[in-house]
Amino acid sequence: MGNILEVSSGTFDAEVIKAGGKVLVDFWAPWCGPCRMQTPILERLTQDAGVKAKIVKLNTDESPEVAQKMNITSIPTLIIFKDGKEVDRMIGVQPEEALKAKLA
Repeated sequence: MGNILEVSSGTFDAEVIKAGGKVLVDFWAPWCGPCRMQTPILERLTQDAGVKAKIVKLNTDESPEVAQKMNITSIPTLIIFKDGKEVDRMIGVQPEEALKAKLA
């Protein structure tokens, strides 16, 4: 799959909403300790052949309008989109195996 793509308010629609298939969006901020714990888990998932989803990150400090539009009230929040529609939302650090099952 490759590395985690950083998206912003300018690229969110193209990379997430208009993208086909599954996309996992990690809403995070640099000052958030739990967010930093989630990142290595997501990086491992990008290397997993069983994961059939694009994984992207959105910095809520740099793109607050997207966070507001998506009703992000706590970070990290992970949202899975399928064909542009939200299908799952998780708040807090998520374990690798649970995410892997949702992204297979």
